[in-house]
Amino acid sequence: MKTVKANIKPALLTWARESLGFSLADAAKRLDVTEDRLRSWEFGEDRPTINQLRKMTEVYKRPLAVFFLPEPPKGFQVMKDFRRMPGTIAGLYSPQLLLEIRRAQERRQLALDLLAEIDEEPKPFTLNTELTDDPEQVGVLIRKALGILYEHQVSWRDERVGFNNWRSAIEAVGVLVFQATRVEVGEMRSFCLAEPEQPVIIVNRKDFPSARTFSLLHEFVHLMLRLSGLCDIEEGDDRPPEEQKVEIFCNRVAAAALMPRDRILSEDLVIAHGVRRTAWTVDEIQELAKRYSVSRESLVRRLLTLGRTTDEFYKKIRADLLAEIQMLKERKKQQVEELEYRKNPPREAISDLGRSFVGLVMMNYYQDRLTLSEVSEHLGVRVRHVPRIQEFMGA
Repeated sequence: MKTVKANIKPALLTWARESLGFSLADAAKRLDVTEDRLRSWEFGEDRPTINQLRKMTEVYKRPLAVFFLPEPPKGFQVMKDFRRMPGTIAGLYSPQLLLEIRRAQERRQLALDLLAEIDEEPKPFTLNTELTDDPEQVGVLIRKALGILYEHQVSWRDERVGFNNWRSAIEAVGVLVFQATRVEVGEMRSFCLAEPEQPVIIVNRKDFPSARTFSLLHEFVHLMLRLSGLCDIEEGDDRPPEEQKVEIFCNRVAAAALMPRDRILSEDLVIAHGVRRTAWTVDEIQELAKRYSVSRESLVRRLLTLGRTTDEFYKKIRADLLAEIQMLKERKKQQVEELEYRKNPPREAISDLGRSFVGLVMMNYYQDRLTLSEVSEHLGVRVRHVPRIQEFMGA
């Protein structure tokens, strides 16, 4: 029996592999073929069989139809790389990160298509700022635009609740917020796609909730600056001056939005300590951080910015916290919570994709514009989990 070869353009095989960041050796290993065999396909000297092509769809995360296009698709958005985290190289992305970027772009386009299906216009994202603006004033503007009241914020007293509330408020102004699950925090904490309609923010679910909240606000400022980017929120002198300026501005605004100057300075604990003090106790820092649902490092950094502690004290606290965080990260890998998420696909889908995106998919389903199998595909769950998602969404 004659083996049927796939009639495809070799350039599409190279494009699919490179767009996911695989080397020839990596891809060959995953496809269970030799490098010479894969090279011969990409150079047009031979062609894969249909079954081998189906294997490629799994490895490269592409639908089968893409490989039969006349030429490789164009339009993959290249983002500004603001990362300077230890061990990362600017502009060099892992296959996992490239896949998250691609998924974010595809989900945004899907959201636009689904809005058009129900005859709704996407909300334009009109908030904007400039690097010359006062970060404190921009922080006030963000809180007002998102409807975050101090009375509500101090009632949360939990970093996970805080993250969910900030996320909901940001989604309400037309921003899609997704959570990445397959990329290590050491490579990516957050990134954004700054579009005039349905912009996107992606944070890393492997990060701590308070860190995700800060990343969320940091990326929101990027959207206001109209700058797509892959960020780490660390400030360092090894960045080019303009990039450093952008990241410092985004950090300052995020801190001002999360911890308003007037509110922080009117706290009894802050008043009692006075100016540039180093006598803060761990319990006092923890209490204030919990009050605003932020990390202890963010809180101490904010106190430093407002002249309520010293640079030496901040560096000491930060060093202590980094050591503690490293221990917690090791422990976090074994947490039952992660197991519970994997055992609860409906809740995980809502957590990763956001109620705004999931709600849009379900709305089209209710109006018979999507089939059950399409809903399953868009949300990344099995068909049997869709009713449970309806329950969680309040349908």
